[in-house]
Formats: sequence, C-alpha cells, structure tokens
Amino acid sequence: MTGAQPQSSPEVAAAIRSSFAVGLAVAAYGISFGALSVAAGLDVWQTCVLSLLMFSGGSQFALVGVIATGGAAAGGAAIASAVLLGTRNSLYALRVAPMIGPGRLKRLLAGHWTIDESTAVATAQPTLESQRAGFWWTGLVIYVGWNLTTLIGALIGDQLGDVSRYGLDAAAAAAFLGLLWPRLKQLQPITVAVGAAVVAAVLMPVLPAGVPVLAAALVAVVVGLTNLFGTRESDLAEAEPDPMGER
Repeated sequence: MTGAQPQSSPEVAAAIRSSFAVGLAVAAYGISFGALSVAAGLDVWQTCVLSLLMFSGGSQFALVGVIATGGAAAGGAAIASAVLLGTRNSLYALRVAPMIGPGRLKRLLAGHWTIDESTAVATAQPTLESQRAGFWWTGLVIYVGWNLTTLIGALIGDQLGDVSRYGLDAAAAAAFLGLLWPRLKQLQPITVAVGAAVVAAVLMPVLPAGVPVLAAALVAVVVGLTNLFGTRESDLAEAEPDPMGER
C-alpha cells in the first residue's frame, strides 16, 4: 500500500488542477445566470435558491429562459424544460456511482454534485483515487463558486447590461473542450463527439430545450453498445500489459 501511494499522488494532483481549471471557468458563468434570472423577473432570493437547490446550469438557464419569453404563465413549460434537460444527470450517476464509495450522506451529496463538469473531470482520470479527487474537488469548486457568482450577478445584473458580451459562456465551453480534447485520440471517441454535435445542432432549432441533448447522448449509447469503431482498439488494449499491475 505504501509503495502505491507515491505513484497515485501526481495523478491526484493533476485531477485537482483540472478541477480548479474547469471549476473556476464554469463558476464565472454564474454571473451570467444571476443577471439573466433577475432580468427574467425572479428576485435575488429566488435566483440564489435555484442555484443552491437545483445546481444544474443547463436546467437553470432553460428555466429562466422560458420564463423570460413567457412570463409567469410559462411556469409549467419552464419547469418541464428544466426537468427534461436535467435528466441527463441521472445517466451520469450510473457512471460515477462506482467512484463515490459507501455512505448514504456521501452518496446524497454526490447526487447533488453530479453534473456535466464533475462527471467529465472524474471520468478523465486514470485511477480510482484520482477519479474520486476529480469528482469531489470539481463539485466543491463549482458549487461554492457558482452560488457566489450567482449572487453577484443577481445583485449587479442591471449594471452589467448584455452579459453575453463578456464571453463568460465561451470561457466555460473552452474549459470543457480543453478537458475533452486530450481524450480524442482514437476513432471511437471522435465519432461520438462529432456525431453528438451534429445531432444536437440539427435538432436544436426544432425541438424543446433538453431534447437535443438527450438525443445527442443516444449517439454515445449506440456507439458504446455496438462498440462501433472500437473492436480493434479494445483487443489491442487487452493485449497490452498493465504497467500499474491492475485493471
């Protein structure tokens, strides 16, 4: 056990660095949400409660986006859009559950912090220890940062004007792309990325918020179940010796 710890330390440190890089970029985007939420008609407290309890950026933006266009009368449609978009997190839970470890309170908190970024950082790591570090640190950094910047955005929203001009949405997307890019070394993940992007882009103009994301996720499901473009790669991986002495 003592001999294995030094080998895992650099990997854990790398996971924590990724957590802060992605987490800070995403948290900055909370300013945009806070400002847009107040502009849509919610007050500061309602906006902050959304970030504290919902804590799913895509669902939160979907909710305030529908309210902004339809007012209070569109509340039902806004909730439906947010719920639909948030169902993707239940799929993430299947992937990150083995990384969390036992304990009801730990799993309850993990369920709240299972979002795009915590899942992406965790699954990008090579060992179980670094996966856990990536998940928890990313969740912590984003949760604290997102709620702080939501409050800031809600308080100074009127002074910000058009929040899209600051490029906060681009910063979050760039951080996510930076995390994804090193994984696009083989044909199968490239196929999933391109296929999902095409499906989402085609369906976004014609389907409600959330549906294109779920449809794009089906690309990964189909490719994964059928192992398209991955048979040869899997065979080669099984034939290679594991330098860590474990699977």
